Amino acid sequence: MSNMGFIAYLILGLIAGAIAKAILPGKQGGGFFATLILGVIGAMLGGWLGGMIFGAQMDKFFSLSSWLCAIGGSLIVLIIWGLITGRSKSKAD
Repeated sequence: MSNMGFIAYLILGLIAGAIAKAILPGKQGGGFFATLILGVIGAMLGGWLGGMIFGAQMDKFFSLSSWLCAIGGSLIVLIIWGLITGRSKSKAD
């Protein structure tokens, strides 16, 4: 989080999480705060993976690489979250 502040990461994570939920088929649970948390975690994961694999940097809010990494990371987190919550629901039934 070098040049982008904490609030910028929250905004980026929220929007990236909402976009990831819109891209991902099916119904994912969670409201505003779940989207915010998963989106921020996804933005951090996407930034880390993007930096490791492609050398991308998430240092500017309006950078295309920042948005692509954040959305990609959010998709990964939402898929993992869906697998975790899907398994726990099937055990209860």
